[in-house]
Amino acid sequence: MQSAPVTKYRPFPPVVLPNRQWPNRTFTRTPIWCSVDLRDGNQALAQPMSVEEKLEFFELLVKIGFKEIEVGFPSASQIEFDFCRRLIEENRIPGDVAIQILCQCREELITRSIEAMRGAKNAIFHLYNSTSPSQRKHVFNASRDDIKRIAVQGTKWVKQYSAPLVAAGTRMRFEYSPESFTSTELDFALEVCEAVTDVWQPTAADKIILNLPATVEYTTPNVHADQIEWMCTHLTRRDRTLVSLHTHNDRGTGIAATELAILAGADRVEGTLFGNGERTGNVDIVTVAMNLYTQGIHPGLDFSDINGIREVYERCTRLEVPPRQPYAGELVFTAFSGSHQDAIKKSWAAQKPDAPWDVLYIPLDPADIGRSYKAIIRINSQSGKGGVAYVLEHEFGFSLPKLMHREIGKIINDVADAKGTELTSAEVHEVFRREYLERTAPVSLQHFKTTERDSTVECEAALTIAGTAHKLTAEGNGPIDAFVRALATTSVPKFEVLFYSEHSLGKGAEARAVSYIQIKTERGHTLFGAGIDTNIELASIKAIVGAVNRTLAKK
Repeated sequence: MQSAPVTKYRPFPPVVLPNRQWPNRTFTRTPIWCSVDLRDGNQALAQPMSVEEKLEFFELLVKIGFKEIEVGFPSASQIEFDFCRRLIEENRIPGDVAIQILCQCREELITRSIEAMRGAKNAIFHLYNSTSPSQRKHVFNASRDDIKRIAVQGTKWVKQYSAPLVAAGTRMRFEYSPESFTSTELDFALEVCEAVTDVWQPTAADKIILNLPATVEYTTPNVHADQIEWMCTHLTRRDRTLVSLHTHNDRGTGIAATELAILAGADRVEGTLFGNGERTGNVDIVTVAMNLYTQGIHPGLDFSDINGIREVYERCTRLEVPPRQPYAGELVFTAFSGSHQDAIKKSWAAQKPDAPWDVLYIPLDPADIGRSYKAIIRINSQSGKGGVAYVLEHEFGFSLPKLMHREIGKIINDVADAKGTELTSAEVHEVFRREYLERTAPVSLQHFKTTERDSTVECEAALTIAGTAHKLTAEGNGPIDAFVRALATTSVPKFEVLFYSEHSLGKGAEARAVSYIQIKTERGHTLFGAGIDTNIELASIKAIVGAVNRTLAKK
């Protein structure tokens, strides 16, 4: 960092808005929501969603209640084009849902996008071009007039080439974004938006969408709100315009910026589930919507099964929702502090069924989003799958894979229920050790070694199965694969390995390795095993043996 004084960065200039109204307003309405998960969110993934995953995600968004869904950038790739076509041709889009596509102001891209939307009943063409001084200078070497001409010509092309679709029955709406709006001079942003509106000629019944994106979040939320209110008060056809937001989270204030901008007059919000998106992500629509809900305003979106939504999201995006993510995180309805626990317990007991929600430290009834009461009050700090994982990691060094949390959580809860009292952290560790690390029968490992042969590994294993000694050999693409193949020659029921992870337990030369392995049996049952050894290879083999023994114990 630069030492003080900081001259490398400049504060964002304030907006001259002496009669700003948004600080005195309260929330009274729900904005129009537009999910951009399948475009902005998807393009930010290290591994973009497959077509099948995008279809599942689209169905999830429809189920939640989104009426406007940006499905992609069909002119950018054949995959994006084909996905849009599949939605339309397979009649997957409900009549009250509009699909939205994004496109730059280039004729060949516009015609390609129009072709992708052919046959859609309800569509939004989202056109954009960059307008900020830095973009004009460094990227386009263009003047303000040049940039405005690009936007106007692009709008003319959209109007021209979409006319046949409209004639064929498509309701085609138009959205324009001056990209990097928050970095653009307000007078110029207004000038471009007015010029585009002149071409499109919206009506009160068929409004133009002017999207004012914080493509990168440079400003404080109050300045962003000022920018939005300034635009709302200067647009000459405000009654024929939907002012839309598209905030990112570069400063960590995307939610605040969005909420204040709604107070400033915005009608519409573009964002993603749980804030996925470029860099630090788009605004998290779940949080904004649920924040409205906790103020007595129904958001028009259904998050009553937040766990199910999270599961689809995590599976399709390969991202994890952080444990402390508002509303959806694993630990948001937990309390570690004893004083908090006591206050929650007492206020919960006093909560009347029909009275306004007034439980201390829990601003939302977890039942409203399908969360369980069981893990809310952590009378012992170990109940609940997230809490069990937390204790095992922070007190004993076991960083359990997330897939394992539900399994160990249920085991601990069952033990706690049977005991009828709280479990100490030592008792939790003892249950984990007994259940996973000391499973040495009926299969017991006596000896194991491997030999590398070209691209394969040969293993030799000595073990007993129900008291009978076995010496096994097999080849595989690694130690685990070879050992599984060796076990397949015995009476042990067949299984496949679904998941493997490992980490060191402790530090220094004497640190041991711990391995976690998930297997799936012939009958479709899945469970984990764990193993510890100074040798990482042996740790993984012990984990397999433990998983097998747990399987046999359940027969």
